[in-house]
Amino acid sequence: MDGTLLPDFSTIVSSRNQRALRDAQEAGIIVAIATGRRQAFTAPLLENVGLRADTPLITSNGAVTRSYSGERIDFTHLEPKIARGLCGVLRGLGLLAFTLDKATNPDLIVEDLALVKGRLAKWVESNRLSIQEVRPIENALGDDVDLIQGMAAGTIAEMIEAEQRLLASSWAGQFECIRTAYPGNDLSILDLLPKGVSKSSALERLARRLGIAQEETMAIGDNWNDESMLDWAGTGVLMGNATEELRDLAPRRGWQIGPTNREDGVAVMLEKAIADFSSARV
Repeated sequence: MDGTLLPDFSTIVSSRNQRALRDAQEAGIIVAIATGRRQAFTAPLLENVGLRADTPLITSNGAVTRSYSGERIDFTHLEPKIARGLCGVLRGLGLLAFTLDKATNPDLIVEDLALVKGRLAKWVESNRLSIQEVRPIENALGDDVDLIQGMAAGTIAEMIEAEQRLLASSWAGQFECIRTAYPGNDLSILDLLPKGVSKSSALERLARRLGIAQEETMAIGDNWNDESMLDWAGTGVLMGNATEELRDLAPRRGWQIGPTNREDGVAVMLEKAIADFSSARV
Protein backbone atom coordinates (compact mmCIF):
# COMPACT_ATOMS: atom_id res chain seq x y z
CA MET A 1 0.00 0.00 0.00
CA ASP A 2 2.24 2.80 1.29
CA GLY A 3 4.88 3.81 -1.22
CA THR A 4 3.58 1.37 -3.82
CA LEU A 5 -0.16 1.57 -4.49
CA LEU A 6 -0.52 4.90 -2.66
CA PRO A 7 1.23 8.16 -3.56
CA ASP A 8 3.45 9.74 -0.92
CA PHE A 9 1.49 11.38 1.91
CA SER A 10 -1.83 10.24 0.44
CA THR A 11 -4.48 7.68 1.35
CA ILE A 12 -6.24 7.73 -2.03
CA VAL A 13 -5.50 5.16 -4.73
CA SER A 14 -5.12 6.99 -8.03
CA SER A 15 -7.76 6.52 -10.73
CA ARG A 16 -5.25 4.82 -13.03
CA ASN A 17 -4.19 2.37 -10.34
CA GLN A 18 -7.83 1.68 -9.49
CA ARG A 19 -8.66 0.98 -13.12
CA ALA A 20 -5.64 -1.30 -13.56
CA LEU A 21 -6.59 -3.38 -10.49
CA ARG A 22 -10.14 -3.84 -11.78
CA ASP A 23 -8.96 -4.59 -15.32
CA ALA A 24 -6.56 -7.23 -13.99
CA GLN A 25 -9.36 -8.99 -12.14
CA GLU A 26 -11.63 -8.81 -15.18
CA ALA A 27 -8.85 -10.33 -17.30
CA GLY A 28 -8.71 -13.34 -14.94
CA ILE A 29 -5.62 -12.32 -12.98
CA ILE A 30 -5.85 -12.85 -9.21
CA VAL A 31 -4.95 -9.61 -7.45
CA ALA A 32 -3.75 -9.72 -3.84
CA ILE A 33 -2.86 -6.73 -1.67
CA ALA A 34 0.13 -7.33 0.64
CA THR A 35 0.84 -4.74 3.31
CA GLY A 36 2.36 -4.12 6.70
CA ARG A 37 -0.92 -2.51 7.73
CA ARG A 38 -3.51 -4.52 9.63
CA GLN A 39 -6.85 -5.38 7.99
CA ALA A 40 -8.83 -2.61 9.72
CA PHE A 41 -6.27 -0.03 8.55
CA THR A 42 -6.19 -1.39 4.98
CA ALA A 43 -9.73 -2.20 3.85
CA PRO A 44 -11.12 1.37 4.18
CA LEU A 45 -8.46 2.63 1.75
CA LEU A 46 -9.80 0.24 -0.91
CA GLU A 47 -13.51 1.07 -0.54
CA ASN A 48 -13.77 3.04 -3.77
CA VAL A 49 -11.49 0.86 -5.88
CA GLY A 50 -14.13 -1.69 -6.87
CA LEU A 51 -12.25 -4.85 -5.93
CA ARG A 52 -14.10 -8.14 -5.68
CA ALA A 53 -15.20 -9.27 -2.22
CA ASP A 54 -12.95 -12.34 -2.45
CA THR A 55 -9.78 -10.29 -3.15
CA PRO A 56 -7.07 -11.58 -0.76
CA LEU A 57 -5.55 -9.04 1.64
CA ILE A 58 -2.24 -10.17 3.12
CA THR A 59 -1.92 -7.93 6.17
CA SER A 60 0.40 -7.36 9.14
CA ASN A 61 3.35 -8.29 6.88
CA GLY A 62 2.01 -11.79 6.28
CA ALA A 63 0.67 -12.73 9.72
CA VAL A 64 -2.97 -12.64 8.58
CA THR A 65 -4.65 -13.16 5.21
CA ARG A 66 -8.34 -12.37 4.83
CA SER A 67 -10.58 -11.67 1.90
CA TYR A 68 -11.55 -8.05 1.30
CA SER A 69 -14.96 -8.95 2.74
CA GLY A 70 -13.23 -10.08 5.96
CA GLU A 71 -13.27 -13.87 5.67
CA ARG A 72 -10.16 -15.33 7.31
CA ILE A 73 -7.99 -17.34 4.93
CA ASP A 74 -4.74 -17.80 6.86
CA PHE A 75 -3.15 -16.58 10.09
CA THR A 76 -0.25 -17.15 12.48
CA HIS A 77 -0.20 -15.83 16.06
CA LEU A 78 2.74 -14.39 17.99
CA GLU A 79 3.36 -16.18 21.28
CA PRO A 80 2.51 -13.84 24.21
CA LYS A 81 5.56 -14.95 26.23
CA ILE A 82 7.82 -13.86 23.37
CA ALA A 83 5.96 -10.57 23.10
CA ARG A 84 6.40 -9.92 26.82
CA GLY A 85 10.10 -10.68 26.56
CA LEU A 86 10.56 -8.28 23.66
CA CYS A 87 8.94 -5.48 25.65
CA GLY A 88 11.81 -5.48 28.09
CA VAL A 89 14.38 -5.51 25.30
CA LEU A 90 12.85 -2.55 23.45
CA ARG A 91 11.65 -0.38 26.32
CA GLY A 92 12.75 3.23 25.95
CA LEU A 93 13.27 3.12 22.19
CA GLY A 94 10.43 4.82 20.32
CA LEU A 95 6.82 3.63 20.29
CA LEU A 96 5.96 0.01 21.10
CA ALA A 97 2.59 -1.41 20.03
CA PHE A 98 0.92 -4.82 19.65
CA THR A 99 -1.94 -5.80 17.37
CA LEU A 100 -4.63 -8.11 18.74
CA ASP A 101 -6.58 -10.58 16.61
CA LYS A 102 -10.07 -9.31 17.44
CA ALA A 103 -12.90 -7.69 15.50
CA THR A 104 -13.76 -5.00 18.06
CA ASN A 105 -11.87 -2.01 19.43
CA PRO A 106 -9.41 -1.62 20.99
CA ASP A 107 -7.24 -3.94 18.91
CA LEU A 108 -3.99 -1.97 19.34
CA ILE A 109 -2.12 -1.94 22.65
CA VAL A 110 0.39 0.89 23.15
CA GLU A 111 2.59 1.53 26.17
CA ASP A 112 3.40 5.24 26.14
CA LEU A 113 1.69 7.70 23.80
CA ALA A 114 3.86 10.48 25.26
CA LEU A 115 6.70 9.14 23.09
CA VAL A 116 4.74 9.77 19.90
CA LYS A 117 5.92 12.56 17.62
CA GLY A 118 6.18 13.49 13.96
CA ARG A 119 4.66 11.11 11.46
CA LEU A 120 3.81 8.65 14.23
CA ALA A 121 1.42 11.24 15.65
CA LYS A 122 -0.60 11.02 12.42
CA TRP A 123 -0.71 7.22 12.77
CA VAL A 124 -2.00 7.55 16.34
CA GLU A 125 -4.64 10.07 15.28
CA SER A 126 -5.83 7.79 12.46
CA ASN A 127 -6.07 4.83 14.86
CA ARG A 128 -7.28 6.70 17.97
CA LEU A 129 -10.44 4.60 18.43
CA SER A 130 -8.46 1.37 18.11
CA ILE A 131 -5.77 2.17 20.70
CA GLN A 132 -5.61 1.26 24.37
CA GLU A 133 -2.71 2.59 26.43
CA VAL A 134 -1.40 0.13 29.04
CA ARG A 135 1.58 0.62 31.38
CA PRO A 136 3.51 -1.58 31.55
CA ILE A 137 2.39 -3.06 28.26
CA GLU A 138 3.15 -6.60 29.48
CA ASN A 139 -0.03 -6.38 31.60
CA ALA A 140 -2.09 -6.58 28.38
CA LEU A 141 -0.16 -9.53 26.94
CA GLY A 142 -1.41 -12.50 28.95
CA ASP A 143 -1.24 -16.07 27.69
CA ASP A 144 -4.92 -15.96 26.69
CA VAL A 145 -4.41 -13.02 24.29
CA ASP A 146 -4.36 -13.64 20.52
CA LEU A 147 -1.50 -11.51 19.18
CA ILE A 148 -0.90 -10.87 15.51
CA GLN A 149 2.28 -8.81 15.64
CA GLY A 150 4.33 -6.27 17.55
CA MET A 151 5.63 -2.99 16.19
CA ALA A 152 8.48 -0.78 17.31
CA ALA A 153 8.66 2.60 15.59
CA GLY A 154 10.93 5.60 15.92
CA THR A 155 13.80 7.40 14.27
CA ILE A 156 16.22 5.58 11.98
CA ALA A 157 18.89 5.70 14.70
CA GLU A 158 16.50 4.38 17.38
CA MET A 159 15.45 1.43 15.26
CA ILE A 160 19.05 0.58 14.34
CA GLU A 161 19.74 0.34 18.07
CA ALA A 162 16.51 -1.63 18.54
CA GLU A 163 17.60 -4.18 15.91
CA GLN A 164 20.96 -4.54 17.63
CA ARG A 165 19.28 -5.12 20.98
CA LEU A 166 16.96 -7.73 19.48
CA LEU A 167 19.82 -9.62 17.83
CA ALA A 168 21.75 -9.68 21.11
CA SER A 169 18.76 -10.75 23.22
CA SER A 170 17.91 -14.25 24.43
CA TRP A 171 14.80 -14.10 22.21
CA ALA A 172 16.80 -13.90 18.97
CA GLY A 173 15.78 -16.63 16.55
CA GLN A 174 12.32 -17.07 18.07
CA PHE A 175 10.57 -14.38 16.01
CA GLU A 176 10.91 -12.44 12.78
CA CYS A 177 11.97 -8.79 12.69
CA ILE A 178 11.08 -7.04 9.44
CA ARG A 179 12.24 -3.48 8.84
CA THR A 180 10.53 -0.70 6.93
CA ALA A 181 12.36 2.61 6.55
CA TYR A 182 11.37 6.08 5.37
CA PRO A 183 14.66 8.03 5.37
CA GLY A 184 13.02 11.22 4.12
CA ASN A 185 10.94 11.34 7.31
CA ASP A 186 13.60 9.88 9.62
CA LEU A 187 11.12 7.11 10.45
CA SER A 188 11.71 3.39 10.74
CA ILE A 189 9.36 0.57 11.78
CA LEU A 190 10.30 -2.88 13.03
CA ASP A 191 7.51 -5.44 12.72
CA LEU A 192 7.86 -8.26 15.25
CA LEU A 193 6.23 -11.34 13.78
CA PRO A 194 5.83 -15.05 14.49
CA LYS A 195 8.77 -17.18 13.39
CA GLY A 196 8.72 -17.87 9.66
CA VAL A 197 6.13 -15.18 8.86
CA SER A 198 6.66 -12.66 6.06
CA LYS A 199 4.85 -11.32 3.03
CA SER A 200 6.65 -13.95 0.96
CA SER A 201 5.59 -16.87 3.17
CA ALA A 202 1.98 -15.67 3.07
CA LEU A 203 2.12 -15.19 -0.70
CA GLU A 204 3.59 -18.66 -1.16
CA ARG A 205 0.83 -20.27 0.93
CA LEU A 206 -1.84 -18.28 -0.90
CA ALA A 207 -0.48 -19.28 -4.31
CA ARG A 208 -0.40 -22.93 -3.25
CA ARG A 209 -3.99 -22.70 -1.99
CA LEU A 210 -5.12 -21.18 -5.30
CA GLY A 211 -3.11 -23.57 -7.47
CA ILE A 212 -0.90 -20.85 -8.92
CA ALA A 213 2.68 -21.74 -9.86
CA GLN A 214 5.50 -19.61 -8.47
CA GLU A 215 6.65 -18.63 -11.96
CA GLU A 216 3.17 -17.27 -12.69
CA THR A 217 3.31 -14.71 -9.88
CA MET A 218 4.37 -11.07 -9.90
CA ALA A 219 5.08 -9.03 -6.77
CA ILE A 220 5.44 -5.23 -6.65
CA GLY A 221 6.95 -3.43 -3.65
CA ASP A 222 9.06 -0.52 -2.52
CA ASN A 223 10.56 -1.24 0.90
CA TRP A 224 12.58 -3.70 2.96
CA ASN A 225 9.48 -5.58 4.11
CA ASP A 226 8.93 -6.47 0.43
CA GLU A 227 12.43 -7.87 -0.09
CA SER A 228 11.70 -11.58 0.42
CA MET A 229 8.44 -11.31 -1.53
CA LEU A 230 10.25 -9.85 -4.54
CA ASP A 231 12.79 -12.67 -4.29
CA TRP A 232 10.09 -15.37 -4.16
CA ALA A 233 7.83 -14.15 -6.95
CA GLY A 234 8.33 -15.29 -10.52
CA THR A 235 8.64 -11.61 -11.41
CA GLY A 236 9.76 -9.16 -8.74
CA VAL A 237 9.19 -5.46 -9.43
CA LEU A 238 10.81 -2.80 -7.26
CA MET A 239 9.15 0.60 -7.38
CA GLY A 240 11.30 3.41 -8.74
CA ASN A 241 10.81 5.39 -5.52
CA ALA A 242 12.53 2.72 -3.41
CA THR A 243 15.69 3.70 -1.56
CA GLU A 244 18.97 3.81 -3.45
CA GLU A 245 20.21 0.86 -1.40
CA LEU A 246 17.31 -1.30 -2.59
CA ARG A 247 17.62 -0.10 -6.19
CA ASP A 248 21.30 -1.08 -6.12
CA LEU A 249 20.27 -4.59 -5.06
CA ALA A 250 17.82 -5.03 -7.94
CA PRO A 251 20.23 -6.20 -10.70
CA ARG A 252 21.85 -8.76 -8.39
CA ARG A 253 18.49 -10.09 -7.21
CA GLY A 254 16.85 -10.21 -10.64
CA TRP A 255 14.21 -7.59 -9.82
CA GLN A 256 12.82 -5.26 -12.44
CA ILE A 257 12.64 -1.58 -11.52
CA GLY A 258 9.31 0.00 -12.37
CA PRO A 259 8.12 3.61 -12.37
CA THR A 260 7.58 5.44 -9.08
CA ASN A 261 4.39 5.56 -7.04
CA ARG A 262 3.92 9.13 -8.24
CA GLU A 263 3.93 7.80 -11.81
CA ASP A 264 1.31 5.08 -11.12
CA GLY A 265 3.99 2.42 -11.26
CA VAL A 266 1.57 -0.33 -10.17
CA ALA A 267 -0.77 0.49 -13.04
CA VAL A 268 2.09 0.56 -15.56
CA MET A 269 3.25 -2.93 -14.54
CA LEU A 270 -0.29 -4.33 -14.35
CA GLU A 271 -1.22 -2.97 -17.76
CA LYS A 272 1.78 -4.78 -19.24
CA ALA A 273 0.92 -7.96 -17.31
CA ILE A 274 -2.69 -7.83 -18.55
CA ALA A 275 -1.53 -7.46 -22.16
CA ASP A 276 0.91 -10.37 -21.80
CA PHE A 277 -1.70 -12.53 -20.04
CA SER A 278 -4.34 -11.81 -22.68
CA SER A 279 -1.91 -12.58 -25.52
CA ALA A 280 -0.95 -15.90 -23.94
CA ARG A 281 -4.61 -16.95 -23.78
CA VAL A 282 -5.34 -16.22 -27.45
